[in-house]
Amino acid sequence: MSGRTRLALCAAVATLMAACALLPLVSPATWILQATLMLAVQSGVGVAARRVPLARPLTVAAQALAALLLLTLLFARQQAIAGLIPGPDAFQRLAALLQQGGDDVGRYAIPAPLSDGIRLMLIGGVLMIGLIVDTLAVTLRSAAPAGLPLLALYSVAAGLSDGGSAWLWFLLAAAGYLMLLLVEGRDRLAQWGRVFGGAARAPGGGSGGAVAPIRTGRRIGAVALGVALVVPLALPGMRGGLLDGDGGVGSGIGGGGTISAVNPLVSLRDSLNVDENRTVLSLRTNSPNASDLYLRIVSLDDFDGTTWKPSQRHIVGVPDPFPTPSGLDGGIRRTEITTSIAAADWYAQDWLPMPYPPSGVRVDGSWRYEPVGMTLVGDHGQNTRGLSYQVKSLEVQPTAEQLATAGEPPAALEREYTKVPDSLPGVVASTARRVTSGAANHYEQAVKLQNWFSFEGGFQYDTQVEVGAGAQGITRFLRDKRGFCVHFSFTMAAMARTLGIPARVAVGFAPGAPQGDGSVQVGLKDAHAWPELYFQGVGWTRFEPTPTRGTVPQYTTSDPSNSTLPNPAQPSQGASSQPSAAPSASTGCTPQMKRLQECPSPSAQAALPVGDSGTPWGAITGWALGGLAALVLLLSPLLWRKRRRAVRLGAHGRGPADALPHRLAVWQELTDTAWDFGIFPDESQTPRRTAERIVRVGRLDPVAAVSAHRLADALEQVLYAPSPSPMPGLADDVRRVVAGLRGTASHGARLRAALAPRSTARLSWALSARSAALRARAAALRPALRRPSRQPSRQQG
Repeated sequence: MSGRTRLALCAAVATLMAACALLPLVSPATWILQATLMLAVQSGVGVAARRVPLARPLTVAAQALAALLLLTLLFARQQAIAGLIPGPDAFQRLAALLQQGGDDVGRYAIPAPLSDGIRLMLIGGVLMIGLIVDTLAVTLRSAAPAGLPLLALYSVAAGLSDGGSAWLWFLLAAAGYLMLLLVEGRDRLAQWGRVFGGAARAPGGGSGGAVAPIRTGRRIGAVALGVALVVPLALPGMRGGLLDGDGGVGSGIGGGGTISAVNPLVSLRDSLNVDENRTVLSLRTNSPNASDLYLRIVSLDDFDGTTWKPSQRHIVGVPDPFPTPSGLDGGIRRTEITTSIAAADWYAQDWLPMPYPPSGVRVDGSWRYEPVGMTLVGDHGQNTRGLSYQVKSLEVQPTAEQLATAGEPPAALEREYTKVPDSLPGVVASTARRVTSGAANHYEQAVKLQNWFSFEGGFQYDTQVEVGAGAQGITRFLRDKRGFCVHFSFTMAAMARTLGIPARVAVGFAPGAPQGDGSVQVGLKDAHAWPELYFQGVGWTRFEPTPTRGTVPQYTTSDPSNSTLPNPAQPSQGASSQPSAAPSASTGCTPQMKRLQECPSPSAQAALPVGDSGTPWGAITGWALGGLAALVLLLSPLLWRKRRRAVRLGAHGRGPADALPHRLAVWQELTDTAWDFGIFPDESQTPRRTAERIVRVGRLDPVAAVSAHRLADALEQVLYAPSPSPMPGLADDVRRVVAGLRGTASHGARLRAALAPRSTARLSWALSARSAALRARAAALRPALRRPSRQPSRQQG
C-alpha cells in the first residue's frame, strides 16, 4: 500500500471515529454503516483519481460527484435519471428531505427516530466532512488543518448530546486525528529515506540511544491525549458554568457560581416538540385550586428586542426555608400548600419545575438556588430524570383592589424590569397606549392588555404560524394576530414594560389533567409560557394572555366594573335557569374542558421554540455547501496553476531532461510565470529576445538573469543545433527566475499572480481549440452519415 493510499484510508477512518459522537443522537444507529460504505467509495474515488493522476481540483470534483451520486442512489433513486443521475426532481427530493430533517430535529427529543430527513443530514454531513478532511490531508498533503472539520463534527454532536459519555466520543475523535498526523509524518519521513539508518546500533541489535521520530511522535501524541482527558478533571474551574459538558450548572458545591444567559426554550423545544402527549410530571397537591396550579421552571427577564432570556445570576446553596418572595407584604391573603411531584424517567430538565412562589423544597441530588427568580438549577449534571421531590409553595390571593392600589416599586427593580432596547419597533409602545387608554393605574392597564390578547383583539392561537424573526417579529405578530403562548407572553411583557410596569416571562407548564386517583398528569402539550408583572405589596403576579390555554387568574376577573367582558368562570347574571330548546350558537369552554382537551383549538401542542420554525438545518447545509463550492471556485486558478508548474518542472514521464518536450515545458513555465507578473508573451520574438525582455521588465538580479538566458539558450539549442549540449538543472533555473520576479514585484502583483494568474487564459484557449476540433470532426462526419441513406434510393430507381 502506497503512502497516499494509507493516508486516504486513515482520513476516512478519522472521519468515522469523529462521526461516532453522533450515535447517541438518533435511534437506531444503522446509518453509520451506510455512511461507512459511502465514505469508503468516496475515498476510493480519490485514490483512483490521484493514481491517474488528475489535477487536484478535478480530484476533489470527482469525489464530490461520487458522493452526490451515492446520495441520489440512496435517497432519490425514484426521481433520478436511470436511478442514479440526479436531475431537477432528484434535487427537489433531496431539498425536501433536508427540510424534513430540520423539522424533525426540532420536533423530537434525543434520541430522535431515524427518519429519512435526519438520515440524509447525518450521512451527507459525514460525507462532506470526509471530503474536506481527505482534501486537506491527502490531496493537499496537510493533515494538521484537517483537525478543524473533525473538531466541527465532534462539537456539533457534543453540543446536542446530554454529555453522559462525552469522554468516549472525545477519545475516539482525538485518537483518529492523532492517527492521521502520525501516518502523515511517517509518509513524509519515508520520502527522505531512513533517517537513522546509519546510526550505530547497540549490542543486541538495539539502537544506540537514538529513538525513531515516529516512535517519539506516538509517545508525544499519547501523552498529549492523556493530558487533554485528565486536566479538565483536575481543574474545577473548567467544570463550572451553565450547561457544561456534564450538563451541570454553576460552580462546585458549597461555593458561589453564576447562571449564564442561556435561553431555556432551546432545551425545552427539543424535549417538548414531539407528536405524542407523553406524561412529563405526575403530581399530588393539597391545594383546593389544583386546576390553577402552574409549574414554573425559570423566568426570562433579559429582553433584547428580539427574544427573552434569563439574565446571568448569582447562585447559592438551597435555603431552608426559602425567603419571603420579593415585594410580598403581610396584608395579602396566602395559603401554604404542599405538592409532591414525580418526573418521568426520560425527562431531563436542568431547572426544577415548582409552583410559584416556593417556600421550601425537599429534593435529592445536587441543586443550587437562584434567589432573584426563586428557581432551582442542577449542579454538575444534576437534572430531573426520574426524580421525585416535594415542594411547599404559597397560593397568593390578592384582590383587584389591592393590585389597583399597589405602590411604586423600588427604583432599582423598576429600572431593571422596565428596560426596553432602542431596536424595539415603535408600534409596540403605541399599541400598548392605545389598548390601555382610559386605565387609571398599572393594574387596569395589565387587565386591558390581557383581555385584548385573550378576547377583544381578535387573536387566534396557532402553533403552525410563522411570525418572522428579528426585531420585526413582534410587529408581524401584532399585524397578523396569530401565534401561540411564546408570542402572546413575549409581546404582552414587552408592552407592559413600555407602560412602565415591571415585567418578565415565565416558562413552565400549565395546569395538567386530573386523574381518577386524585393525581394530576402534566403532559408535553401542557408546556407553556406566561407573563409575570410586578406589583408592590403583592410581588410577581401571573397573567394569562394566551387564548384557549391555561386559566385566567381570578384577581383579573373578579371585579366586573373593570371590564365589560363576562367572567368566563361565572355564569351570566342575566341568564335563564331553564334549558334552551335551541342549540347554543357557541359552546363555552370551561377550565375543566380545557384541561381534558375537549375544547376546539387550532393545535393543542404547546411548542416552545426560540425562533419561528426551529433550526433551519436545510438552509444551513445549503449555505455551507454553497460556501464550499464558492471557495473551491475561487481557489481553482491557484490550484490549476500549481498543478501545471509541478507537471512542467517535474517532467512526469516527458523523457530525459535534455529532450525537446522537457525544454519546451520549462520554457513555457518561464513565459507563463512572467505573464502572471504582467509581462505579456510575444510569440513573434525569439527566445533570446524574450529572455532579455523578461530580465529588463522584471528587473531581475544577476543570478536570475543568468538563469533566464540559460533557459533561452537551452531552447534554441534543442530547436536549431544539430546536437544540443547537455544542460541539467533547467527546472532550478526556472525556480530562480520565479523567485526573482516575486522579489521585485509589489504585494498586490504577487497576490494577483497567485490567486488570479493571467496564464490561466491558456486553459480557455485549449478548451476553445478542442471545441473547434470537435465541431470540425462532426462536420466532416455528416456527409459520411448521409451517404448510406441515399444508396437504397438509387438502387430502387
